[in-house]
Amino acid sequence: MNDVLVRLGKIGIVPVIALDDAKDALPLGKALLAGGIACAEVTFRTAAAEEVIRTLTRELPEMLTGAGTVLTTEQVDRAVAAGAKFIVSPGLNPKVVEYCVNKGIPVTPGCSTPSDVEIALEYGLEVVKFFPAEASGGIAMIKAMSAPYGGVKFMPTGGINAGNINNYLSFNKVLACGGSWMVDKKLIAAGNFDEITRLSREAVETILGFEVAHVGVNLDSESDAANTADCFAKLFGFARKDGNSSIFAGSGVELMKSKYLGTMGHIAIRTNSVERAMYHLEQRGAKFNADSAKKDEKGNIKAIYLEGEFGGFAVHVVQK
Repeated sequence: MNDVLVRLGKIGIVPVIALDDAKDALPLGKALLAGGIACAEVTFRTAAAEEVIRTLTRELPEMLTGAGTVLTTEQVDRAVAAGAKFIVSPGLNPKVVEYCVNKGIPVTPGCSTPSDVEIALEYGLEVVKFFPAEASGGIAMIKAMSAPYGGVKFMPTGGINAGNINNYLSFNKVLACGGSWMVDKKLIAAGNFDEITRLSREAVETILGFEVAHVGVNLDSESDAANTADCFAKLFGFARKDGNSSIFAGSGVELMKSKYLGTMGHIAIRTNSVERAMYHLEQRGAKFNADSAKKDEKGNIKAIYLEGEFGGFAVHVVQK
């Protein structure tokens, strides 16, 4: 898959913005970045689109900026000349798709039927837009339509919001979701970029879904772990569950049979997507212990430790 699309998948949310005035581009871009969203799809629905793309790519090179609602090859040229790194269209126009493919420009055309998907496959595309998502049947339609197309990923847009985005992202064939609730035109018109940052940060935390899974305590021996687990069982009724390297007391306390990572032990944080969490945590300054990664049969990381300790505890993120 193209590197640009891989990065969009790690971010998880693609804000769809339509600005009437290019002067709002820079403060809006900064607000999105401050909220943890380092990408944007600038739609060609306004006359300011080109200048917005040009401003974002020039002033905020760390932001992955693309062009949306691209309907013609002429708009493709204008968008790319302004700095757009990817092209999105509401439907599948073979002329536009072929033009982008021949020029090596990442393109995700709108597809809402199996026939659309098969045309996209003819052009070698691995990712398509599903639009309008909610009006076209939502995640149920994506699941039904995607079944015959194992290698295709979808980027649903249209009706996506904070309340339903995880319904889409929980399906492994959804790469990312496009949405505009965090960049509402009323907020932009009012210059309320702090609220845009808050909504962006809230959206990121929503898709990551961090929560404490359990606390692991380093003990010196299997007998120490067993005795401690039995104490939890006796006092709190936490069921004991023996494993190879540890004994659980209930689901929230793990007693290690020997010392492992962390001076005191470890804390496990569950997340909706380990690989997406890794991307966002790295943007926040975290580093990971690559040797600690555990993968599933498909090669996806299902657990990995961060480098360093938190109050004497190592921390790892684990797949829900």
